[in-house]
Amino acid sequence: MRISESNKLEKIIIVGDRVLIKPKTSREQTRSGLYLPPGVQEKEKVQEGYVMKVGPGYPMPADYGFEDEVLGDEEQKQVRYLPLQIKEGDLAIYLQRDAIEINYLSEKYYIVPQSAVLMLVREEDL
Repeated sequence: MRISESNKLEKIIIVGDRVLIKPKTSREQTRSGLYLPPGVQEKEKVQEGYVMKVGPGYPMPADYGFEDEVLGDEEQKQVRYLPLQIKEGDLAIYLQRDAIEINYLSEKYYIVPQSAVLMLVREEDL
């Protein structure tokens, strides 16, 4: 039984402003017809790949309204996040130097902060 891409990634939790990107398979042949070794394209400054998972975003500071505070109140306030512009399924163009390569279940992925993503291509159903 083959496990789908989304099922095998469901246990992964991306934190903060980071995204999990699966690199797009690149051509081994250049436009002029030269064949490049696999490591050459990975060293390029700009890469592209599909966004597989997205973190919750930038944490927002808690509202410390002292007038509403009750001494001894043990209630924990929920952390709020400013969501990211990136969505799962987007094609992301990102800076390779800021990406962290990981191997998960024999697949190569990159963890990239949103600040390293230069452009998104989103195919939305209108």
